[in-house]
Amino acid sequence: MAAARLGFGELLRTWRDRLSPLDAGFAVTGTRRAPGLRREELAQLASLSVDYLLRLEQGRAVNPSPQVVAALARALQLSRAERDQLYRSAGQLPPRDGTISDHVPAGIQRLTTRLGDIPIGVFTADWSLVWWNSMWKALHGDPAGIPAPERNLALALFGHGAARAAMRPTRSERGDEAFAASIVADLKDALTRYPTDAHLNRLVQDLRQGSRDFAQLWATATTAQHVADRKTIIHPEVGELLLDCDVLLVPGADLYMVTYTAAATTSDAGKLELLRVTGGRAVQTGPGEDGVPTFT
Repeated sequence: MAAARLGFGELLRTWRDRLSPLDAGFAVTGTRRAPGLRREELAQLASLSVDYLLRLEQGRAVNPSPQVVAALARALQLSRAERDQLYRSAGQLPPRDGTISDHVPAGIQRLTTRLGDIPIGVFTADWSLVWWNSMWKALHGDPAGIPAPERNLALALFGHGAARAAMRPTRSERGDEAFAASIVADLKDALTRYPTDAHLNRLVQDLRQGSRDFAQLWATATTAQHVADRKTIIHPEVGELLLDCDVLLVPGADLYMVTYTAAATTSDAGKLELLRVTGGRAVQTGPGEDGVPTFT
């Protein structure tokens, strides 16, 4: 059956079978009955429950929200045309031109996955986090624990909700105020490019009304070019990490790709490696068998 004629659940199954688990960041061990992603793997990538995904595929759950459709489209590494088809099959209009896109090209997703020793997060033009790799989760905590509409850096800096509560203590070498001002300047610039984007307008309005600091910066901030920064992040398990933070722009997609690195042989590089091995989980300080430390 041609893909264009498939329903929402059938599309999910078709595209799930097509996606290589290696490209999605999963190790392939033993024999797999399905050629592509397992249902549990897709659910993990899209931050959905396996039961809900099963009901979507079987047509027992209908009318998924736009946030769910967007998350599934990213997890399945769909092209823009395929993403739009998935929206229409769910009875929704695809994102319009002139609004901020949360589409992450498959190549960018593969890049974040394969650079597995570097924390990488991908943000939209309004600084909403839409994609991350396992090292980002180990460094900053699991973004899946934050409701999707609140996974926004401006909300983490100036808001009072889940994003602010989940943000780990961070200091910028440029100065925290300069960093905050650059984020506000980015939102002002985004608003000139997407003046009719409802989500962006609501975000700016809420922050101007709810945060005196944001309102003051909004009145004075000018466009500031992103430059390399050094950040000190306080991690609950490994303590302070001093890391180089770089913001890379994705041409043609209007996305920010944020990376954290440390110079080789430094203690900070060692802490990043520990986070890679443990996934950011607590380290059992007592010796295990033969005196070797064990991980919880």
